[in-house]
Amino acid sequence: MIDFSDFDKLRAAVGTEVGVSDWITIDQARIDKFADATDDHQWIHVDADRAAEGPYGRTIAHGFLTLSLLIPITAQIMTVSAARMAINYGLDKVRFINPVLVDSRIRGRITLDAITDIPGGVQVSRTVTIEIDGETKPACVAQGIARYLS
Repeated sequence: MIDFSDFDKLRAAVGTEVGVSDWITIDQARIDKFADATDDHQWIHVDADRAAEGPYGRTIAHGFLTLSLLIPITAQIMTVSAARMAINYGLDKVRFINPVLVDSRIRGRITLDAITDIPGGVQVSRTVTIEIDGETKPACVAQGIARYLS
């Protein structure tokens, strides 16, 4: 994990890959909990028997489940101790490129794209690529924005 202890170190890292997370296994229990939390019980996610006959041969994770893992992935890769608080400011672009099949392993790779001064801190744009173990195409590529306030 990399810690940015001041905003100048964060500025110096723009244009670089700051790290790669550990692998996370996406099992059916996680998928089912996400379905319950979001009321999205579409068969492709939660019905193993029906999904076996579907296009992927088994259940797949919700795209938004994959996207929600940006939080723990980012926390594992980087911290900004220069900030007293961080705010998720949103997303510029998200693409779900490849489905995450049940029992697959995913990990995140973060590149810092830009940093902008804002009142009381900085705004950071970063690209998070969610890779699937054994696949050439990623599951998701998301351009996220965070604000770090001093």
